[in-house]
Amino acid sequence: MDNLAGPASPGMTAQMETPPLLMDRLRKRADFLRAARGIRRVTAGVTLEVCPTPPPWAKPDQLRLGFTASRKIGMAVDRNRARRRLRAAAALTLPLYALPGNDYVLVARRGTLGRPFEGLLADLEAALKAAHSRLGPAKLGDDS
Repeated sequence: MDNLAGPASPGMTAQMETPPLLMDRLRKRADFLRAARGIRRVTAGVTLEVCPTPPPWAKPDQLRLGFTASRKIGMAVDRNRARRRLRAAAALTLPLYALPGNDYVLVARRGTLGRPFEGLLADLEAALKAAHSRLGPAKLGDDS
């Protein structure tokens, strides 16, 4: 029962000071279509589509997130597995690189299933950085 009041390591202090990023799920087809008209970045393991959240639904510390896998991926079992892998990658990557006030859609590709998980994380990180550079400096909070 030692150190219950403070962070377990010095590196955790910076993470605890920033408010947590809230993630809401995209569920309506119109939201997915709006993201498809936004910025698209394609990597071997994932296709990322990004657009600003419409003003009625925008909140300062929240992003909206959706996942999709078409029949090109395979049978239902394969599509569900691809979406699960994308959800796991998003849970690890988006809190570090995503910008609040945007809608993100992760589209599974054929390579999503066979790609090593570390490669999938690297693909998503690269796609996020490329999409954010396209959004411009006005949308970026810092240079990261």
